[in-house]
Amino acid sequence: MTLSTEQHRRAVAFQALHRGPEPFVVPNPWDAGTARLLAGLGFAALATTSAGLAFTLGRPDGANRVTRAETLANAAAIVEATRLPVSADLESGFGDTPEEVAETIRLAAETGLVGGSVEDSTGSGADPQRSLAEAVERVSAAVEAARALPFPFTVTARAENFFVGRPDLDDTIRRLQAYEEAGADVLYAPGLPDADAVHAVCSSVTRPVNILAGGALRLSVADLGDLGARRISVGSTLVRAALTAFTRGAQELHDHGTLSFATDTTSHRDLNTLMERAGESP
Repeated sequence: MTLSTEQHRRAVAFQALHRGPEPFVVPNPWDAGTARLLAGLGFAALATTSAGLAFTLGRPDGANRVTRAETLANAAAIVEATRLPVSADLESGFGDTPEEVAETIRLAAETGLVGGSVEDSTGSGADPQRSLAEAVERVSAAVEAARALPFPFTVTARAENFFVGRPDLDDTIRRLQAYEEAGADVLYAPGLPDADAVHAVCSSVTRPVNILAGGALRLSVADLGDLGARRISVGSTLVRAALTAFTRGAQELHDHGTLSFATDTTSHRDLNTLMERAGESP
């Protein structure tokens, strides 16, 4: 692939954020417009959301609901929308083999992405999580593909225990340690239930840990930083908040014919200003 100076700049900036003095928030836009709004608000990096994309396409979230091509097209639009580093939710790598996971990393890089996450879920209700050996092989393939790129692509490895109904903290830590050994740059266990679990995960590895805020984990960014988190994401929380406001407003309009929901909306002018400001992001 042709190395873009701009992509290299973004990649280096993204890596540097993980080494900064404070934890950073990487919010999750679901299209170019929300990416520009987040950039205009001053965030330093972005990450895509598979759930947000599924909802945008009119589909429920879930394994194999969105294709690799659709995921990468959405990521490319988000990359193009701002000058911020963008990492992608690449689900389980969009393939059954390590070679297919590696190809996903290469294709992700071609869209302008500077990072991506690969999870160890299978999408199968009967056996929702891959064996540790298989998962490590896939992380290794992703890392090898990333290291062959002409810029530092950040690989995030996800242990999905708490997301797939296997809330085993010891196994989660075992997996994250193995993914660290396989070369993953960032480690991630979404769905951790409380502060003790966050601290246990963060203190068990030496690479930066991404923590998913929201849900049962009612902790602030500062709280999570104190527990050892280096990167904080919100997954589908922002898209669900937006769709909640949309649904409530539409329901009021349909049921009552009133528009009280419109009294506290951001003005057209302010939205325009936020969109314009995104183009000025470093």
